Amino acid sequence: MATTPKTTPQSAPKATPAAANDGRRSIQSIEVGVPLLAALVDAGKPLTLRDLAAGAGMTSAKAHPYLVSFIRVGLVQQDGATGQYELGPFALQMGLVSLQRLDPVRIAMPEIAKLQSEIGHTLGIAVLGSHGPTMIHMTEASYPVHVNMRKGTVMSMLHTATGLVFAAWLPPKVSEHYIAREEGDTAVIASLTPPRKASRANVEAQLADIRVHGMARALGNPLPGVDALSVPVFDSTGNIALALTSLGPTGLFDVAWDGSIARPLLACAQEISRKLGYRG
Repeated sequence: MATTPKTTPQSAPKATPAAANDGRRSIQSIEVGVPLLAALVDAGKPLTLRDLAAGAGMTSAKAHPYLVSFIRVGLVQQDGATGQYELGPFALQMGLVSLQRLDPVRIAMPEIAKLQSEIGHTLGIAVLGSHGPTMIHMTEASYPVHVNMRKGTVMSMLHTATGLVFAAWLPPKVSEHYIAREEGDTAVIASLTPPRKASRANVEAQLADIRVHGMARALGNPLPGVDALSVPVFDSTGNIALALTSLGPTGLFDVAWDGSIARPLLACAQEISRKLGYRG
């Protein structure tokens, strides 16, 4: 089972100078020089002065003094043999501290709130728990909808959109473990009727299709008359950190792969992934 996420590649954010009229004092030279650091982050490899300056949108003559200062404070280092520049030890230390402080759910919450106000449907956040994909947050729709999902609900790996997202992007052995352990586990929500077992070949084909679309879709699962779309959020290592799931009643809920719900849902997941350091 392939584990490469099918998502739109994203570059590191370009540094943007603060607005001149925001009422706060700033050091303009720092803001001018930061695009050089952003270019190194975006490249992910050592760069020559010419390539680095071009990536930052400045001339080599303008870039060089900034690089000298960045080298002195440890933000950049230069290879003595090749003359190429790359991020320095202090920049790496800052990155590690930032990663240690990241909380995927905390970062996701503001984005979820904006998304819910845009699409108006129920939204849930799921993480991988000891029993399987587990709902840890639900934001209710602007209209009444009957679902039996709440905080702590464990979703079937193969019979819910949420579970399928984890099945598609978890390492194969981990995915197989959770698929096997949910059999007979009454804590796992699958559907109102016992789901039929699918062949391994059919499962692999389904998961491959999910990776192509970048999301999973469930029609009438786990409840008849309720459809769902679910998308993965990735961390800085490229591993799935959580799943975002939106659901609603059949007929009112747009389940098209490129529909009015799928597009903003995927964009939201990509933005959270970006904030977690994912650069896929």
